Amino acid sequence: MIPETLFHYFPNLSEIQKDRFRALEGFYKDWNAKINVVSRKDIDELYLRHVLHSLGIAKVYEFQPGQQVLDVGTGGGFPGIPLAILFPDTQFTLVDAIGKKIRVVEEVVAGLDLSNVTALQSRVEDLTRSYDFIVSRAVAAMPTFVHWTRGRIKKPKGVVNPDEAAMAPGILYLKGGDLSEELQSYPRAQIFPLTTYFKEPFFETKKVVYLPDPYSKKRKKAPQKRG
Repeated sequence: MIPETLFHYFPNLSEIQKDRFRALEGFYKDWNAKINVVSRKDIDELYLRHVLHSLGIAKVYEFQPGQQVLDVGTGGGFPGIPLAILFPDTQFTLVDAIGKKIRVVEEVVAGLDLSNVTALQSRVEDLTRSYDFIVSRAVAAMPTFVHWTRGRIKKPKGVVNPDEAAMAPGILYLKGGDLSEELQSYPRAQIFPLTTYFKEPFFETKKVVYLPDPYSKKRKKAPQKRG
């Protein structure tokens, strides 16, 4: 897959964004020769298996300027770096417990001149702040991931507007396969098959799971105005 295929799915990119996406292959091939940060069998399909896959989250939700997003278990920077390129006015914090992977993230971020990314070597359980959304790519089963990220999601403000299109703060998780068992405890979870957005066979079993903060109480609907 070539970057231009990616551009077909995201036709409103600026030239700066296109240049940054094109530059990803060179950065990752260079670093993969030193550190196996991306599976060696996948490096030749970087744009399909890593970049476009990461951007599946953007088909489900468009992050807003000023929002704070946490990428847990980012590895070499996925899904955080592609999302940061796509949403330059959103702030992304990319976390991984493995130092050499965070080093790669820092170098790629510097090479792309991305000012909206912070990379941290840390376990998510050790973080102290909260975020509008948490993103990740299948680092654990959902119950485990929910446990790890407890307290890291911002509390929603105000009351629900029934006509509001925006999603409440929560988790946007890239997963594959049959999710019925691991999601059975989360009735509020929504599943978005990526075949809805991308035609490549790779995406046949890939999904985005949206889960509003499972530890927050469901907000009441906005009161109806009287006549």
